[in-house]
Amino acid sequence: MKATIVTIGDEILIGQIVDTNSGFIAKSLDKIGIEISEMISISDNKQHILDTFANLQNQVDLVVITGGLGPTKDDITKKTFCEYFNDELVTNEEVLAHVTKLIEGYFKRPITQINKDQALVPSTAIVLKNDNGTAPGMWMKKESTVFISLPGVPFEMKGIIENEIIPKIVKEYERPYIIHKTILTYGMGESMLAEKIEDWENNLPEFIKLAYLPSPGRVRLRLSARGTDKEILDKALNQNIESLTKIIGDIITGFDDSETLEMVLGKLLTQNKKTMATAESCTGGKLAQLITSIPGSSQYFKGSIVSYSKEIKIKILGVSEETINKYSVVSEEVAIEMATQIRKIMNTDYGIGITGNAGPTTDDTNEEVGVVFIALATPNGTLSDKFNFGQPREKVIDRAINKSMEMLQKEILKNAATNV
Repeated sequence: MKATIVTIGDEILIGQIVDTNSGFIAKSLDKIGIEISEMISISDNKQHILDTFANLQNQVDLVVITGGLGPTKDDITKKTFCEYFNDELVTNEEVLAHVTKLIEGYFKRPITQINKDQALVPSTAIVLKNDNGTAPGMWMKKESTVFISLPGVPFEMKGIIENEIIPKIVKEYERPYIIHKTILTYGMGESMLAEKIEDWENNLPEFIKLAYLPSPGRVRLRLSARGTDKEILDKALNQNIESLTKIIGDIITGFDDSETLEMVLGKLLTQNKKTMATAESCTGGKLAQLITSIPGSSQYFKGSIVSYSKEIKIKILGVSEETINKYSVVSEEVAIEMATQIRKIMNTDYGIGITGNAGPTTDDTNEEVGVVFIALATPNGTLSDKFNFGQPREKVIDRAINKSMEMLQKEILKNAATNV
């Protein structure tokens, strides 16, 4: 089966809101073996909607539309559906009862005509229950294509996808298996990584495809297998991942697309009963924010000092003024003192110190824009390194954060192996 996802709304086209619905729908359909052909965003214009439907008719099996189902006059999707399917709007009593209960029971106010109109649906549509809102979803088929209309509110759309659409598709359609496996790597660029695993990639079976998904400081490798026998697909994926691990095992941090480096690091710290703290300058506290975004991080993360200025480095963090004057704020020596001091202040096993020139201009230093020093204070001493992450500013910050977590991860793994 092939599907196209269509988002309707001028607010998306002018950049007022970001379309997150398409990504969720695509992942949900992909999990049950439906191939996404394209994603389209169109305006709240009747003719534009009609033309889009006509262009997709019989070209794909499934068209999933979000947006335009609200109660106001600018929401025209239902009326446009009626025109395309030569149908008319009728009141669905089950939907009306739900809307009435929601408005009068939950919101404690009288139901209005605009609210009642939410129960209007095309007479031939299969209604998809919306337990989280007033606008129901609609399922309609014309020739070989199913058109599904969903509300644009994300939590309403997600509920209908999970509770109505996915179970219906699984029950009524035969689909191939599509299995994805993701390998998370840190510390090697995309081109260098591709060169290192070229022979392995060339020997992948035809039914397994490899995609490189790079971001600052890391590359995700996604293996996608498609076929009718799930057991064969799983076996082939596992065998190829095992052979890949023998080639680049030193830079692999995980095997789950949803498992970020901060999650991997959190598990390692928890398993080894270790604690950490951070002293950040050019990264502005973003490392601490990432680490504390993980539930349960209070078990291993004790705190952070964002010493963005020279004064804070000296007065709060306790970095030597003499060291700063001699080497400048962007130096290996200052990074080491930052890491050492934060470990001492927070009484942790590990301390990370980051100082650098994220740009677009430099501090009072001879180091160029993009240069970052990262230090790691451990029970056995300190580690430090100098990096040039280039530009722009956002790239420098993200790569510095990823590199600091990678350094800590490797240190924990090294110590764990030594203690076995």
